[in-house]
Amino acid sequence: MALLGGAIACAQRAPLSPQQPWQGTTTLPAPPTRSAPAFAPDPTKIYTLPELVNLAEQNNPDTRVAWENAKARAADLGVSKATLYPTVAALAIAQSARDNLFFAPNYYRQTIETFSPGLEVDYTIFDFGRRSQEIAISRNNLLSANFAFNDTHRKVIFQVMAAYYHVLDTKGQEDAAEANLKNAQTVQQAAEARLELGLATLPDVLEARSAAAQAEYDLQAVIGASEIAHGDLATALGISPVNALQVESIQSLTIPQDLTGTVETSIDKALAQRPDLMQRVAELRAAHAGVKEAKTAYLPTLSVGGAAGLAKNFSEQDQASGVYSANQEFWSARFSLTWTLFDGFAREQRVARAKAEQKQAAAEVDAIRDQVENEVWSAYSTARTALRQQKAAAALLEAASSSYNAALQSYTYGVRSQIDVVSAQRALAAARTADVTARTQLLTGIAALAFQTGDLLHTKGP
Repeated sequence: MALLGGAIACAQRAPLSPQQPWQGTTTLPAPPTRSAPAFAPDPTKIYTLPELVNLAEQNNPDTRVAWENAKARAADLGVSKATLYPTVAALAIAQSARDNLFFAPNYYRQTIETFSPGLEVDYTIFDFGRRSQEIAISRNNLLSANFAFNDTHRKVIFQVMAAYYHVLDTKGQEDAAEANLKNAQTVQQAAEARLELGLATLPDVLEARSAAAQAEYDLQAVIGASEIAHGDLATALGISPVNALQVESIQSLTIPQDLTGTVETSIDKALAQRPDLMQRVAELRAAHAGVKEAKTAYLPTLSVGGAAGLAKNFSEQDQASGVYSANQEFWSARFSLTWTLFDGFAREQRVARAKAEQKQAAAEVDAIRDQVENEVWSAYSTARTALRQQKAAAALLEAASSSYNAALQSYTYGVRSQIDVVSAQRALAAARTADVTARTQLLTGIAALAFQTGDLLHTKGP
């Protein structure tokens, strides 16, 4: 009663009311330490995208989750195959029995103690393919787990690529913001110099100072976004965000000039190699085998079994001393033909359930096939649009740079106004931002297209 009362007193209870949070006293143990050693990046090394992908596949816990799941399904297949072999069990039976035997006109108490070590064998000879279908189910479940493992790698690779390009984007935006700040400060210095010479007014200088302050504000915002992007990349790699990590510059990457293949070839490629689609196909095959396995329950099962060993007895009766018997062999053998004639329609329901699961798996294959086609179509259109935007952004940057240089030079000679040069500086800032964004959007779009087609698992280059 004391233990029961203590358990009730320390048990978790529901909150007393919905107005306030639960103030429970139950404490859970701290989470276990990391199961695999985390990678510590070299702060002086500049990492390329292929190196980061390799690190993510080694350190990201999602790959280990999918791997262990595939290993468990492989063990399930081994369990299914084991049913094809006989089972052998060692026996050691010890028993004691006491009874009163009637020999007229008296009852005699008799005690018999037996110890029997032996072996027991059981083997199913024939079951009309039930075990074969169970093996087929396990084999296709293993294929499904393997494809899920591949799909996890596909997602991890794309997660790293997207985070990597986002880091390059924020880093490029930071460089652009620094250049914009320098341009704004140059305009401010020119305005202040003209004010000292009496060639500019105080509102012109204030406008230039405002533009410089806005450029400084934009730079600090981009620096914060860059720090967050580095944390996202570290998470994709499976390491702590506090680790310093250097990556390449967006300017050092080769920008693709065109898309390879058409949207039709991309869709065909996705339908042939997307692991998530292949996973659904394997599940459909397992559902087919499940229907066949459920139907075998209507058929009989033939099995053989037996046991053999040695037995030693000790017997004792009233008014007589106990007697030990010599070791005596014992054995038994049996053939069993089991045929369930009626089970309350349970077999019918199992078959109906298996057929429903089969139709569900077939519908899921159709649904994911349509989804894959739409995803590839969308990714191809996005990449093609990003390609056109990148070319337009490059032309815009070139034009804005020429316009700013001309406006600043004209302003120095007193030909252009302060408003003209500030407008040109802001247009150049927007053009720099658009150029960096267009570059990273194109790289991300091409990576997304490779992700949707499944090429990320087969491409041998970066």
